[in-house]
Amino acid sequence: MATILDILLLLVGFVLLIKGADFLVDGAVGFARRFHIPTLVIGMTIVAFGTSAPEAAVSITAAMNGNNAISISNILGSNLFNLLAVGGLCALIRPLPIKPIAVNRDYPFHLVITMALLLMIADPIVGEGNAPFLSRAEGLLLLLLMGIYMYMNIKDGMNGEDMEEETEMPSPWKSLLFFLGGLAGVIFGGDLVVDASTAIAKVLGVSDTLIGLTVVALGTSLPELITSLVACRKGEVDLAWGNIVGSNVFNILFVLGISATLHPVCVEMLAVYDTAILFVIGLMVYLLTAAGKKISRPVGGAMVITYIAYVIYIILR
Repeated sequence: MATILDILLLLVGFVLLIKGADFLVDGAVGFARRFHIPTLVIGMTIVAFGTSAPEAAVSITAAMNGNNAISISNILGSNLFNLLAVGGLCALIRPLPIKPIAVNRDYPFHLVITMALLLMIADPIVGEGNAPFLSRAEGLLLLLLMGIYMYMNIKDGMNGEDMEEETEMPSPWKSLLFFLGGLAGVIFGGDLVVDASTAIAKVLGVSDTLIGLTVVALGTSLPELITSLVACRKGEVDLAWGNIVGSNVFNILFVLGISATLHPVCVEMLAVYDTAILFVIGLMVYLLTAAGKKISRPVGGAMVITYIAYVIYIILR
């Protein structure tokens, strides 16, 4: 009976996610047009932070409860899902042209912080019992980098660079209502999906680490997936790509930063390997993106296949 209820809640969560993402995109684009802010900046800040709220809630709560496996594996799994699955599926719907600012600044910044995280957790000297460890000081450093990233995007938003002229100017109150209503639907729907899918996975006897890397990571990344897919369908490719990169940056710098600052995070060696995989895959995607200034459909298909291969790998290991 409980499993049937979980399945129903899972379906309700999916409906809320889809409709919420639809309203969220409309509201975000409305704000961008009204205040002459580039949609890429909106995607990397407001939309990215909103769609990453489930990851923040799950990982911070897990860290406070001492469940380090779910805390960090959720972030790594979500970032890999965002980059490969969300980015790949968006490119299959509509090839993603990448603006120079994203190629030259935002994506390299994403690679730098991923490498920084790898160096932090791969150094056994700072850990207890020679185990990988993310300390409070390192958490504060991540939060400092988050502040720098926010400053760069706010500065770009105030400059209003690359903003095209729009004939339609939606009401700011209507945009705000759409944005807040959509965000509530995305967050609540994502929460339902995570809770229901985790309950179903536990009935099937799946481990916490695997749940964190797959079920919880995919569940908490559904807001990014649905929001980016809806944005692509509406032709707002800048918003879609900005949401992907911005969410990954937010997950590492803010979510892990807050988690480690509140409670130092002990890291399993498997998480170190997964962080290295995230960096290598991120670098490969960047090289392909920088070369063609876009993510084509063939590249998008390869990204989705790579993610499927990664999921098979973590299940088998």
